[in-house]
Amino acid sequence: MRTRIKICGITRLEDAKAAIHAGCDALGFVFYKESPRYIALPVFKDFAKELPPFVAKVGLFVNADPAYIKEVIQSGLINVLQFHGDETPEFCRQFKFPYIKAVAVSVSVDLLQYEKNFYDAEALLLDASH
Repeated sequence: MRTRIKICGITRLEDAKAAIHAGCDALGFVFYKESPRYIALPVFKDFAKELPPFVAKVGLFVNADPAYIKEVIQSGLINVLQFHGDETPEFCRQFKFPYIKAVAVSVSVDLLQYEKNFYDAEALLLDASH
């Protein structure tokens, strides 16, 4: 298995270029307005077109409105969705787009059940920050 590196919370083109130069595989863009690392879609559009094609662009959402997620997908500038809220498997699947599901890790979390529920996710991201 190959280790892949995603740098999340990118808000400036120069940071994206530095992360790419350092060898990251993917860049994460936070489309959650409550986050200090939030990036507005128009700002993202301005510099995403300047990024190389072989670095994945991940759109991160937290319990977002499906219409907003669809708008970001329709920009044609992201490769993967990342869900960081209480999204159900059905919610994640409705977009018919590759996705990653974050799992807030705790002693009581059943990772095998998450794997069964989100069987079609590209990956489960284990988040110990909660």
